Amino acid sequence: MIIVPFHQDQRLPGDHLPVEGEVIAPELPPGDIWTKLAALDEAVATRVAAAEVPATVISGDCLVSMGVLAGVQRTGVDPAVIWFDAHGDVHTLETTTSGYLGGLSLRLLMGAHSELLADRLGVRPVAEDRCVLVDARDLDPAEADFLKGSAVQQSSVGDLRELPDGPLLLHVDLDVIDPSDLPGLLFPAPDGPPASRVLAAIHRVIDTGRVVALDIACPWHPADPENQRRRSGLLTALLGN
Repeated sequence: MIIVPFHQDQRLPGDHLPVEGEVIAPELPPGDIWTKLAALDEAVATRVAAAEVPATVISGDCLVSMGVLAGVQRTGVDPAVIWFDAHGDVHTLETTTSGYLGGLSLRLLMGAHSELLADRLGVRPVAEDRCVLVDARDLDPAEADFLKGSAVQQSSVGDLRELPDGPLLLHVDLDVIDPSDLPGLLFPAPDGPPASRVLAAIHRVIDTGRVVALDIACPWHPADPENQRRRSGLLTALLGN
């Protein structure tokens, strides 16, 4: 288990991610946020490339996925991406209205703004038709427009059956779960599936035997003890421990 206790370039408290594992927490260099994120992703990529398959990475946001992809590709594997998320994460710097960089995460994997992270890490873009976006129900207009004209596959949690061929990078932003089942999320999106249905869909993907990396994002506020126990139980169930 690889633990990356960061939300973007901000180090998180030690108890923010209630799991145990090898902590990757490099000293980030001075410079803009992309320089810092590139350094963090480089550390993640190095560790993922050396990990047993499937590598499991748990972090505080979705941008770490670039480091996970880089690490997998360094082993000679070009995976398709299965992206569980309540949000589209397919903005660009030109389309984002909030300025929240996590909203670019999947689009970056597909080659947008490659000079910011992908080129520094040697990442090859993932083709649109090799990406499946699962239960993204909170889409900004620019994201909806992009997806309508793209080859990105979209699916609900319950309907997820058809997957791209070959190895898979499975990304799970836990805000895909309805916030009534997982309180304290940074960006809750109502009308989502319960945790039980999300876990069932995740395990269907894992049971294919083709997942080469499992990347879990935990974008949530600090929790009281009761919610911390709930989060720990959810991660334990997801990881099959």
